[in-house]
Amino acid sequence: MRMIANKANKIGLKPQLQVVNVGGQGGNKGANQVAKAKPDGCTLIALHESAITSYLTGRIDITWDAFEPVSMVTSTPSIIGANVNTPYNNLSELVAEAKKSPETITAGGTFGSTSQFVFLLLEDATGIKFKHVSYDGTKQRMTALLADNIKLGEINLAAALKFIKAGKLKALGVTNDSRLDQIPDIKTAQEQGANVIFAVERGVVAPKGTSSEIVNHYAKMFEGAAKDEDFKAAMDKKGILINYKGPEDYKKHFQATYDYWKPIAKQVGVYKRTD
Repeated sequence: MRMIANKANKIGLKPQLQVVNVGGQGGNKGANQVAKAKPDGCTLIALHESAITSYLTGRIDITWDAFEPVSMVTSTPSIIGANVNTPYNNLSELVAEAKKSPETITAGGTFGSTSQFVFLLLEDATGIKFKHVSYDGTKQRMTALLADNIKLGEINLAAALKFIKAGKLKALGVTNDSRLDQIPDIKTAQEQGANVIFAVERGVVAPKGTSSEIVNHYAKMFEGAAKDEDFKAAMDKKGILINYKGPEDYKKHFQATYDYWKPIAKQVGVYKRTD
């Protein structure tokens, strides 16, 4: 998101964006802060589907509709990663092992966040059960996975390509609808019999009540960044796909994602809302 902001600034965004990192609670700390901010165009937040999963699982009391969607920009397909000492080398072998020993294979992810939800989707698609272990963020989860403190973890090319190439992590399968160019030998989940399509889709939202004039002002700049060839090339190197959506399409996408995931959260037993 820092790269997106920098590109928007370079193509003429005024006022210029200043990126502030707010760590903690899988992004929920920052989301709560921005939800309470004045809708004056001075505060935006980079958001992804954790705004939905964290609400469904009861970690936070607001979801995507507490904001005004501005632009979705990128999509990062997830990879089911495994420690190199594990006996399984692909998703098919993992599923077979998990069926023999349910709820014993440790899967690391921030509870209620996208990094856990991808494993819930895999459970739902294959009928297996993992032993879920929570970590506060990607860095902690990656460290635990490399150290063999957990057997599985949600990873992506931006964070893990060098470890995959060096043989320090296994990539069991990708949750994209097609293989990734950077690791073409790794099959998709669907190719391995697991009907899971999942990606971390990053975009920008504003506090609820922000005017359409302000929303469209920023959306135009983010669209320009998404179309920039240098930006596209930089994202491609990281295994990040460009998937731009403007305010209305982004709003519809959020709602469709929420409607799709809500019954799954109920089915796998993590739904914590009262409705």
